[in-house]
Amino acid sequence: MVYVMLAEGFEEVEALAPVDMLRRAGVNVLTVGVTGDAVRGAHGIVVAADINAADMNLAGAQMLVLPGGMPGTLNLEKSEYVQAALEYCYENGIHIAAICAAPSILGHLGYLRGRYATCFPGYESELNCRRVSDKPVVTDNGITTAKSAGYAVNFGCELVNVLLGPEKATAVSDAVYQP
Repeated sequence: MVYVMLAEGFEEVEALAPVDMLRRAGVNVLTVGVTGDAVRGAHGIVVAADINAADMNLAGAQMLVLPGGMPGTLNLEKSEYVQAALEYCYENGIHIAAICAAPSILGHLGYLRGRYATCFPGYESELNCRRVSDKPVVTDNGITTAKSAGYAVNFGCELVNVLLGPEKATAVSDAVYQP
């Protein structure tokens, strides 16, 4: 199971494009309402979460995904549910992914030390990583980070690659980018 955390003010495309790419690949994905069952994104789009944070069962989790956006990133970071889920995933080797401003949360926790990472321009000092990459999407030792909403589909395809390999990721990417 992949859990995509939704907090009030999340960047809609950064949450929903990865959900779409993963589901196209046949991955079980649940959106998780951190701040309620219906969560309003940064641009006013309300998404009905599949479950609320109290109902997550991380024992069978394959991945935890944090979309960025403001104030969504701040709301994710201050959530006790998100903090506990991140700690559980990090300590149990469950893949963690974050895009835009959300990699800053991982940086504040020290999870990016010794890793290459990327983020939305202006948040680089928050990463506390080995090196900030200029690549739009970076996977390094169990953590995937991405720059911004413009790379949300690429981010989603990389998550497919992490879980199912490059052939499946290429198939999903080709299906989306074909005219």
